[in-house]
Amino acid sequence: MDANGYSDPFVKLWLKPDVGKKAKHKTQIKRKTLNPEFNEEFFYDIKHSDLAKKSLDISVWDYDIGKSNDYIGGCQLGITAKGERLKHWYECLKNKDKKIERWHTLQNENHVASD
Repeated sequence: MDANGYSDPFVKLWLKPDVGKKAKHKTQIKRKTLNPEFNEEFFYDIKHSDLAKKSLDISVWDYDIGKSNDYIGGCQLGITAKGERLKHWYECLKNKDKKIERWHTLQNENHVASD
């Protein structure tokens, strides 16, 4: 949170273990808010059969001008996830042509996707 009591959040997505720009996406920054709504869609050009071997790291950051961005929290969807995050991943795998939207609690113990 910034000194003004707000954040300037944005979200990073990283389809692992891939590297490079095609594996990563980033939302627009939402200025001066504690309740951002991003409503953005991102697509990965990947064979559906390869998706089960991947994980999607989702991290939320507070943008700071002139210094390092602050990590707010994140979560991971994929075969190594647990609970609702794993259920969400399996639902995505079973419904390849359907949008699947879920809410997940952010964890902030460690950085999920730092690049």
